[in-house]
Amino acid sequence: MSRVVPPGAGWCGRGDKKRTFEIHEPVVCYDKPAAAQVDRAEYDRKRQAALMGDVLQDFIVPKKSAKTWTMQAGDLCRVTVVEGSQVGDMNFWNLDNPAERFYSGKTRQLHSSHLSVYDRLWSSLPHLRPMATVVADSIKYGIDEDGASVHDVIGTRCDDYTYKLITGEDRWGSCHSYLTKAAEEAGLAEADVHDVWNIFMCTGFTKDTHQYFCKPSPARKGDYIEFVADMPLLVALSTCPQGDVSTPVGKAVPDEMCHPLGVQVFRAAAL
Repeated sequence: MSRVVPPGAGWCGRGDKKRTFEIHEPVVCYDKPAAAQVDRAEYDRKRQAALMGDVLQDFIVPKKSAKTWTMQAGDLCRVTVVEGSQVGDMNFWNLDNPAERFYSGKTRQLHSSHLSVYDRLWSSLPHLRPMATVVADSIKYGIDEDGASVHDVIGTRCDDYTYKLITGEDRWGSCHSYLTKAAEEAGLAEADVHDVWNIFMCTGFTKDTHQYFCKPSPARKGDYIEFVADMPLLVALSTCPQGDVSTPVGKAVPDEMCHPLGVQVFRAAAL
């Protein structure tokens, strides 16, 4: 079988020529390589040990802001929806070498466009190491009829530069600006802020035009996601000014649609 590209679909004078292409079955480029898999029983044990241990940190990231915190290898972090539905954007750096940071693109290749339990967050090249491993997700959304899922590593982060590109207006108040402020307070710079893990965010690509879309987050009060640190980490979380991200970027978002998120860090008791 083959498909035909109609006239007008080409470029630079080639639009009047028909082309046909062979039809091939899709091939998964990185089909769950062994190096990306974890011992599930081991991470279940790590989760249980941490949750039965000490609570090292317990704080709120207020709406329309960001905070950083540190973790040691083996620590568990739980991020919780404490009020209304709210999306969060996360950055990760190696605590001992911030030049090694979260690599969303490689994480997407090695696992999926949306992370679930036992998927890992990978670091930038040339390091390419697990930074953290997802161990719990209260939502368990799966993939819906539109191909949407939650906790994506597709989108970048809302930012004031793109907001101006869309609206022509200057603004300060985006996940990028919140993360930048938090990173600077931790001794880093704007250039250290990178593409994010979008927790609680429900996204996909349209079937006809392959455009990135969002749905209102299905997360509700009490929902949470947990991950175990695989190395010493500096972590940042912003509470997105788009709230549950049911409003397109560039449109006004009512303040009452934005909410805080809770963060807890647990450490297994010393033996």
